[in-house]
Amino acid sequence: MNNQFFQQIFFENTVKNYLLFFSILLLVFIAKKFISKILSRAFFLLFKKFYNQSSPLRFHQLLLKPIEFLIVILLVYCAINQLDYPLNEVVFRRITYIDKTEKIFTITLIEIIDKIFSFLVIISSVRIALKIVDFVAHIFEYKASLTESRMDDQMVPFLKELFKILVIITCVFVIMGAVLNMNVATIIAGLGIGGLAIALAAQDTLQNLLGSFTIFADKPFVVGDLVHIEGYDAVIEKVGFRSTVLRTLDKTLVIIPNKKMIDSPLENLTLRNLRRVEFNIGLPYSTKPDVMKKISSQIKNFINAHTKTSNDTIVVFNAFSPSSLDIKVLYYIEIVEYEIYMEIKDEINYKVMEFVLANGANFAYPTTTVYHEDNSSDMPT
Repeated sequence: MNNQFFQQIFFENTVKNYLLFFSILLLVFIAKKFISKILSRAFFLLFKKFYNQSSPLRFHQLLLKPIEFLIVILLVYCAINQLDYPLNEVVFRRITYIDKTEKIFTITLIEIIDKIFSFLVIISSVRIALKIVDFVAHIFEYKASLTESRMDDQMVPFLKELFKILVIITCVFVIMGAVLNMNVATIIAGLGIGGLAIALAAQDTLQNLLGSFTIFADKPFVVGDLVHIEGYDAVIEKVGFRSTVLRTLDKTLVIIPNKKMIDSPLENLTLRNLRRVEFNIGLPYSTKPDVMKKISSQIKNFINAHTKTSNDTIVVFNAFSPSSLDIKVLYYIEIVEYEIYMEIKDEINYKVMEFVLANGANFAYPTTTVYHEDNSSDMPT
């Protein structure tokens, strides 16, 4: 009796088919999050040697949504396949004649659904693969931060983008073969012929891509270096496939194509072992020679004795300017970090002011002397 009830047919589907259909849909909404958590934990077991570097929670946060989406797709597809009607209905029919033989080409609704679900499964699988790449990159970024070399800090983001591009390209070919029924081998072979046209059309892009590989090969700079290029003094933040991201001293972002990074003159300021500082001190013409000598001697001795400067300081009476007697000061700071360099300059500049004022001298400023000749005695009375 019960078996007869389940075998009853409504709209060309049995009661059993309807029950299975709705049961699977109910499972989708009840158990999808639970199943996705289990699967994400299973994936994380492959990376358990990184437990000390990264929490499993980070991995679950990355994979939870993509796995949940994949589970929903698979279960909904299983639910739909429990029904016969209207899935087997023909939605497209075409009659062709080959050698006077009639050929009938038909497409059913279930075939269209199969293609749609195949496409969604591939896309969701690629999303999972991209999230795994993100997690692995996160691990290696942490490990790179523990090393003194900054080359690995620059390499990890680059390889992360490279693997993501490879995953996406693979996804495109899989969709073309599995969903669109295209001959992938023929397409790949055809790329050899069309490669020249593509290369000409994307010449700038390819030059920038080759530029990125040149940067990694020649290593003119690494992430964190302070460079001078295209009129900018900026810190390298990231080297990508097409461009390099720099952060200027004004904290703005500058993006320069990699082709320009290797073709333009580039000054790596970080690789300097010294920073040069040069300025003039203008004293009034009323300053005595012995006072000028004493000021020069005190400045030179102080700078040479400083722990962060070299001992080849030059302090000389340099020129007779229109409004001042100029003392040239030239020295080198051994610290190349910009913030520390500015702090040392600040300290020395204040000390120079103290030496000038302590010796009773002052700083000159532009002045003009006007001589007026009184000729009133020569005027007739």
